[in-house]
Amino acid sequence: MAGSSGEQAPDYRSILSISDEAARAQALNEHLSTRSYVRGYSLSQADVDAFRQLSAPPADPQLFHVARWFRHIEALLGSPCGKGQHCRLQASKGRRVQPQWSPPAGTQPCRLHLYNSLTRNKEVFIPQDGKKVTWYCCGPTVYDASHMGHARSYISFDILRRVLKDYFKFDVFYCMNITDIDDKIIRRARQNHLFQQYREKRPEAAQLLEDVRAALTPFLVKLNETTDADKKQMLERIQHAVQLAIEPLEKAVQSRLTGEEVTSHVEVLLEEAKDLLSDWLDSTLGSDVTDNSIFSELPKFWEGEFHRDMEALNVLPPDVLTRVSEYVPEIVNFVQKIVDNGYGYVSSGSVYFDTVKFASSERHSYGKLVPEAVGDQKALQEGEGDLSISADRLSEKRSPNDFALWKASKPGEPSWPCPWGKGRPGWHIECSAMAGTLLGASMDIHGGGFDLRFPHHDNELAQSEAYFENDCWVRYFLHTGHLTIAGCKMSKSLKNFITIKDALKNHSARQLRLAFLMHSWKDTLDYSSNTMESALQYEKFLNEFFLNVKDILRAPVDATGQFEKWGEEEAELNKNYDKKTEIHKALCDNVDTRTVMEEMRALVSQCNLYMAARKAVKRRPSRALLENIALYLTHMLKIFGAIEEESSLGFPVGGPGTSLNLESTVMPYLQVLSDFREGVRKIAREQKVPEVLQLSDALRDDILPELGVRFEDHEGLPTVVKLVDRNTLLKEREEKRRVEEEKRKKKEEAARRKQEQEAAKLAKMKIPPGEMFLSETDKYSKFDENGLPTHDVEGKELSKGQAKKLKKLFEAQEKLHKEYLQMAQNGSFQ
Repeated sequence: MAGSSGEQAPDYRSILSISDEAARAQALNEHLSTRSYVRGYSLSQADVDAFRQLSAPPADPQLFHVARWFRHIEALLGSPCGKGQHCRLQASKGRRVQPQWSPPAGTQPCRLHLYNSLTRNKEVFIPQDGKKVTWYCCGPTVYDASHMGHARSYISFDILRRVLKDYFKFDVFYCMNITDIDDKIIRRARQNHLFQQYREKRPEAAQLLEDVRAALTPFLVKLNETTDADKKQMLERIQHAVQLAIEPLEKAVQSRLTGEEVTSHVEVLLEEAKDLLSDWLDSTLGSDVTDNSIFSELPKFWEGEFHRDMEALNVLPPDVLTRVSEYVPEIVNFVQKIVDNGYGYVSSGSVYFDTVKFASSERHSYGKLVPEAVGDQKALQEGEGDLSISADRLSEKRSPNDFALWKASKPGEPSWPCPWGKGRPGWHIECSAMAGTLLGASMDIHGGGFDLRFPHHDNELAQSEAYFENDCWVRYFLHTGHLTIAGCKMSKSLKNFITIKDALKNHSARQLRLAFLMHSWKDTLDYSSNTMESALQYEKFLNEFFLNVKDILRAPVDATGQFEKWGEEEAELNKNYDKKTEIHKALCDNVDTRTVMEEMRALVSQCNLYMAARKAVKRRPSRALLENIALYLTHMLKIFGAIEEESSLGFPVGGPGTSLNLESTVMPYLQVLSDFREGVRKIAREQKVPEVLQLSDALRDDILPELGVRFEDHEGLPTVVKLVDRNTLLKEREEKRRVEEEKRKKKEEAARRKQEQEAAKLAKMKIPPGEMFLSETDKYSKFDENGLPTHDVEGKELSKGQAKKLKKLFEAQEKLHKEYLQMAQNGSFQ
C-alpha cells in the first residue's frame, strides 16, 4: 500500500526482474521494512504488480511484512492471480468491504398431495386457476333420515374443505347438490301418500284383516325370492310381527267385540303392517298418483332435516346448493347436446347414453374410475333405479351397459315437458348438468362416497366429457371410506341403522368429529363403542391440558414476570414444539389427520410432563411457551372444526355464543371463592375443626360440579379452578362414587373374610387335640389312647407314612389349643 503523502513509491522494477519467487519475496520484504505501509492508504499499481507475482504468502517467518500484506490485500480484493490470469487486485481506497453473501440452501417446501381415485395414487394437488379451487360434492338423496353413513362423508369432506381453505389458504368454491327427483323418492312418496289415505279411511277390522292377507301374498313371494341373508331376516321379522298382530284382532272379530279394545288391535296391526300394506297399495294404486306436489313434499321435509343435522354436526354449508327439481331445463339442454354430439340416442321417449360409441372414440375413455366394473349388470341396474329396470325398459337400450339420461315417465311418476315427450331426469345426469352449469368444463375436485365410484361417478364422467368434448371434466376425484357399525355394514335389516340424531343423543358433535379425525378420511371407519371411547378419552386429555394452561395464565404476574429465563427443560419442550413441522408434513400427505392427532397428543404429553416437573419443585412453568403451544393446538382444532364456537384458547365453555363472556365473567368470582375456601381450610386444620373441612370438601365434591366448576386441591399449592361441562363433571362424580363404593365393598368383604377366618381359626383352636379326629368316623375306625387314628374306615391299619402325617397334625393342633387356653386364661376374648 502507498505510504504517506510525499513519499515515493518504491522502485519495483529490480524486484520484478528477479526470477526466483523466494528471492523476489526476500527483496520485497526488505523494501517494505524500510517504508511506513499503513492501513487506510490506497493501493498503487506498483503494489498490485508486485503482489501479482506471488502465488501464496511466504512460509518463512522472517518475511512477515510480505505475508502480512499479502493476506491483507487478499482479504480486501481477492486472491492474487497467477501468471496469465486476470487479476482481481485493483487500486482502491483501502476501506474494508462487505464479504460476498450467499443465501442458505434451505429445504424443499412440502407440497399438498391428495389421493386421486382417477390414478389410485397420491398426486400433487395443483388447482387449474392459481389458488382458486372448484369443488363439487354429491349430496344426499332426501327420502329418509340422515344416518351415520352420511355423517361419514360430509364430516370428512368438511374437514378436508376446512384444511384446504384455512390451513393451505386455497380459495375454495364448494358446490353440493340435493337429489329430490329419484326412483326411491317417487316410490316412498307414493307409498306414504297411499298409506295415509288408507289410514284416514279408518278401515273396519274385518276389511283390514282381508287387506293384510291380500298384501301378504306378494310379500311372501318376495320373501321366498330374496337371497340376501340380512334382507331375508328383516322380511321374516316383519312377517312375524304382522302375524302376531293379526291373531288378537282375529279373535276380537270372531268374538264380535267392539269399542276401544278392537280399535287398539286395529292400530297395532296398521303399525306393524305399514311396510307390507304400503308396498301392496303402491303396486295396485300407484299409477293413479298424478299430483307432482306429492313427490315434492317428501324430499322438502327430509332436506330440511338433513340441513339441521349438518348444522348440529358443525358441517359448513355449501357455497351454493343445487336441487334437481330446479335444474330440469338445464338438464334437458345438457341431454340434448349429448345427443347432438352423437353420444346419446332416443328410444321410446327415453334418452340413453351410448357407451359403445363413447368408448370407441379416440378422445374419450369409459370407466375411468373402476374399469374392472364395466359390464357389472347388478351395479348398473341399481344405478338405474327400481322403477327403471323393467323388461321393456331394458329392451330399449342398444347395449346392456347403456344408461338413462332421461326417462319417459310412467303413470304415477312426476314428469316435465321435453323434446322427447314428458319425462324425468336420470340419476347420473343431474350432477353433470348442475356441476357443469356452475363450474364449467373442468373442475378441480369432485367428492363422494366410495360406493358411488361405479356406476354413478363413472357415468357422470362419461356424459360430462361427451357434453364438453374433453377428457378432463374432473382433475381430482376424492372418495371417502365406508362406515361400518361394530364391524358390520349398516342396514335396517341388521337393526344397526343409526341416524345422526340418534348418534348425537349419545355423543357430541365434537366427539364424533374427533373420532373421524383419528382415522383416515379415505379408509373404512368402524363406528363402535371402542372408537367413541377413544374419542372421548382424547377430548378429555386435550381439555385437561387447556384447563391447566388457563389456570397457569390466570396466576397474577407483573409485566416482566411473563418472561423468565429458559432452562434446559424449556429448550427441550420448545424442541418438541417443532412437531408443527411433522403436523405440516402429515397434512401435506393426503391430509393425514390420524398422524396429526397423534403428534398433537405427543406434544401435549410433553407439556404435561414439563408442568408436572415444575409443579414437583414448586416452580412456575414458562407461561409464554405453554400459551403459544395451547394457542397453536386451539388453532388447529378450529381448522378441523372440532372447536365449534369462538374460543381464544381451548374448548369453549357454556352454551353457544357464551364461552368468552362466561369465562371472563365468572372466573374472578370463582378465584375469590377459591382463595376464601383455602383460607378457611387452613384455619380449620390449625384449629382442628373437621366439620369445616367436611363442608369445604362438600363444596368441592357436591355443590360446584352441579354448576360446571371443578376445584382441584394440591398439597402445598394453590387450588386449581376449572370451568368444565356440567355433564362431564357429574359423570366424573358418579364414576368417583362408583369407584369409592367398590373400594368400600371390597374393604367390607375383606374384613368379613378376615373375621370369618379368625372365627374359624378360633373354633379350630377350641378343639382339644385328642378330639380332633374322633368325629371323622367316615375315615377312621380305631384310635389310640391319645385320640390318634390307628386304622382306616375298613379296619386296615394305617401305614407309617399316614400315621406320621396325622401325628404332625395332632401336634400342630396341640400347639393351637394351648394358645387358646392361654388366651382364655388372660381374658383376651370373650
